[in-house]
Amino acid sequence: MDAARARKLAESIAQIVAEMLERRVKDPRLGFVTVTEARITGDLREATVFYTVYGSAQERADTAVALASATGLIRSEVGHQTGLKHTPSITFREDTVPDTARNIEELVARARDADAAVAAARQGATPAGDADPYRIPPGPAADEDEGDAGDEDPGDEGRGDGRRPGDSAQRDGTVRETPAGGEQGAGYSRS
Repeated sequence: MDAARARKLAESIAQIVAEMLERRVKDPRLGFVTVTEARITGDLREATVFYTVYGSAQERADTAVALASATGLIRSEVGHQTGLKHTPSITFREDTVPDTARNIEELVARARDADAAVAAARQGATPAGDADPYRIPPGPAADEDEGDAGDEDPGDEGRGDGRRPGDSAQRDGTVRETPAGGEQGAGYSRS
């Protein structure tokens, strides 16, 4: 099955289920439910609807029971509105993303507090050795290296014989210059 079609169908199932829970399902056990996502298998036979419930653990449990009892009604409405030959079976699953996000936020807050404690402890501290142990003190060796760096011609490319990249040496010591195209026949010699 086409993944784009399955994704579009899953979005429409999520919308249909949300509307059903808001308007048609009148179970008193149903809490404040938000449909977050729906996923459907590639063969369009099974749909999983993810939801969140605002409330206590008891309200979450009651909502799960209410959704399980309303599954048949919701499935028939999904089949009616989508017009599929085979209406997918629907499974409700509580979405754990908000809980996971809350846990991550708590861990980040703890790490921020620990960083603040380390910064407070470091406030008046001084290093045991040099403040910057990797600093190289200026000396005569550093000055000599800087003077040698500009002596080479950038066009020498490490040859050290004064030739340019397009030049070729001949046996008699003259240098034959070739054009940039690399044609060996054309050119002139200089002494």
